[in-house]
Amino acid sequence: MTAKAKEAKGRKGAAATPAPAAGRPEIPARYSRQILFEEIGSEGQARLMASKAVLVGCGALGTVQASFLVRAGVGTLRIIDRDFVEESNLQRQILFDEEDVRALLPKAVAAEKKLRATNSLVRVEGVVEDLNASTVARLLDGFDLILDATDNFDARFLLNDYAVKTGTPWIYGACVGSYGLTFPILPGETACLRCVFESAPPPGLSPTCDTAGVLGPIVGIVASLQAAEALKILTGRRERVTRRMAVMDVWEGRLDLIDQPPRDPACPCCFRREFSYLEGTLGSDTATMCGRNAVQIRRRDGLRLDLDEVASRLGPLGATEKNRFLVRADIDQYRLTVFADGRAIISGTQDPAVAKSIYSRYVGT
Repeated sequence: MTAKAKEAKGRKGAAATPAPAAGRPEIPARYSRQILFEEIGSEGQARLMASKAVLVGCGALGTVQASFLVRAGVGTLRIIDRDFVEESNLQRQILFDEEDVRALLPKAVAAEKKLRATNSLVRVEGVVEDLNASTVARLLDGFDLILDATDNFDARFLLNDYAVKTGTPWIYGACVGSYGLTFPILPGETACLRCVFESAPPPGLSPTCDTAGVLGPIVGIVASLQAAEALKILTGRRERVTRRMAVMDVWEGRLDLIDQPPRDPACPCCFRREFSYLEGTLGSDTATMCGRNAVQIRRRDGLRLDLDEVASRLGPLGATEKNRFLVRADIDQYRLTVFADGRAIISGTQDPAVAKSIYSRYVGT
């Protein structure tokens, strides 16, 4: 190779990974293609590497968002999820595989393992807990951004209360069938969730994953748009955050961008600053699990369970499996999955009253 060719090659390499400015951390070469994008550059990447995001839910939307953000180089990503990996998840939840199903791994645990292997420079924290009024502050305090990957309106209204009260931006996302919707919420700048949806739709009125199913491609699109807005916020380009809702249907081949409504002066959350979900006066101790014939029961007393004791008690009643995270037992037509924090997922019913009865009978009150 001639001296001229070597010099040209050196210039090309320098362009791919710019030298750090004084006082700025060195940017690893793995992010070279991202910093070539002028809207991010070295400065935006440095901001991203120092940022902290929290993802609530690690199902379909959550696994895609988590993968993109960890690969992009977010500094810290906390993943909060209450559920475990099942075979039906594998159609659309891209971080999981059949071994996770066989091992009865909680989704947060399986995701943390996969993501740490993807990018060891990112601090990934998998937290197996239910987000509710008693845990929300402990789980979300100190983060720059909240990402929504939940499956019910109680959780989203709780996130909205917390975000508005603390001034933390968050990004809403939802999909069912072939249809999806996403938009960012910037407290004090844009409409909050309760400006857009005053209350949750009545049970049975709206389609769910159980009744309408869900396609993997719509999940990927919605989650990708959420991740893109997240990168704008975390790289310091908040002025580039869209103020519109993305509404799409992959089966019909339709994508619409709709202006968000203005902030509602009658909104109980962002104008009157009444945080009913955060205070626990609204919301429920039960939640129907999206895409599952199952209901989650949670305790309000904070009592933790001895899983060895639970397994020994349920063992004589039906086939039982246990690991350090949970106990699963098949009793009659129901499957009970009991966690150490006192929660249980009752599969085989969508009726909260039935689920509560089973919980009381086999786990306790």
